Amino acid sequence: MATLGDSLTLRSGTVLRNRICKASMNEALATADGKVTTEHVSLYEAWANSGASLMITGNMMVDGKHMNEPLVVDALLESNTGLLRKWAATGKATNTHIWPQLNHPGKQSPKMVNDAPVAPSVVPIENDLFVPPRALTEAEIEDIIDRFAEAAARLEEAGFTGVQLHGAHGYLIGQFLSPHHNRRTDKWGGSFDNRFRFVEEIYNSIRARTGDGFNIGIKINSSDFQKGGFTEEDSIEVAKRLDKLGVDLIEISGGSWENPVNRKGKAEAKKESTRKREAYFLEYAEKVKKQIETPLVVTGGFRSSEGMSQALASGAIDMAGVARPFAVDAKFGTHVIRNPKHVSPVAPIRSGIKKIDAMAIMEISWYTMQIERISRGKKVQTKADGVWPALKVMYRFWKNGKAVKRVRA
Repeated sequence: MATLGDSLTLRSGTVLRNRICKASMNEALATADGKVTTEHVSLYEAWANSGASLMITGNMMVDGKHMNEPLVVDALLESNTGLLRKWAATGKATNTHIWPQLNHPGKQSPKMVNDAPVAPSVVPIENDLFVPPRALTEAEIEDIIDRFAEAAARLEEAGFTGVQLHGAHGYLIGQFLSPHHNRRTDKWGGSFDNRFRFVEEIYNSIRARTGDGFNIGIKINSSDFQKGGFTEEDSIEVAKRLDKLGVDLIEISGGSWENPVNRKGKAEAKKESTRKREAYFLEYAEKVKKQIETPLVVTGGFRSSEGMSQALASGAIDMAGVARPFAVDAKFGTHVIRNPKHVSPVAPIRSGIKKIDAMAIMEISWYTMQIERISRGKKVQTKADGVWPALKVMYRFWKNGKAVKRVRA
């Protein structure tokens, strides 16, 4: 049975020194036009001592015209080269691997930053935050595939040891995989083979442009919890095909912005067995793990050393993915390995205003503020101060959303 302190060898030959993965969280530290800042470097210098053997960065866009939100990095911006090198170097001293998460949001690019989103098909998101998309042409699809490959090649040159493709939470890769969002009648839609083609071509293109030891991971949904959409059966088949292709690591998540409650795993969290085991998607992991050889990460719900250890001991996962605990404790990984009874102080954040709390913006905003504090060497806060964190971050995003549009005009 694996323990948190055991190493894990990937297909690439990469050895991860333990079974803890800091999962992706948007750092919200980039400039309006997608430039890396020194705060990114200082943040990962702190997290390099966190105890995690693998850190997945926040979203890096493969097309600066299509951002999933303000203040994210444009992976193909030439001026980012120098700071990307410094960012990649932060993990070297502690033998910590850092993989940028590559993403194209497709139609899930909010109107605060994008008035012209694209998608596999013209299927609007039922949310006022988004403008209805137009369908991609085949030439545009090929261009996006090339952008993923070019971004990975540049990141490898900068010193990163791998990338993670974001195929979850309703973004473009997930849109192509879903029969609800992908209603194309050409080679990119219709049958499962055609819907899988987009991510397969991205994977193969990255492999052709990077070295043998470079890692390619992917984050996929266990389901998008949407009628007529991406099902658990679809997800298992995707995992099996990615396994055959040779992907190095698969991370499991779920849902999309159209289903934010399920995206957090609360549907599964209602089950007593899931509450006891902490992890939201462990039952799905148990099913897929029996059918693939690729190491599996489950993210969502882990808060304690005991919960993570039990999940590893069950054999359902190979690594525990953790996000928010690292935003309030920059050494969370070290603490859970050294103390078998360690529990994260992460708890629901509430403003006291029901409408704001129901939107989950309070929690997202509060953790974003803590990440910023870590990047500036400040002590993190232990509780929210009313509605102020939400208002502050919402204003910052709104202001930078307008700046994004000015930059692109």
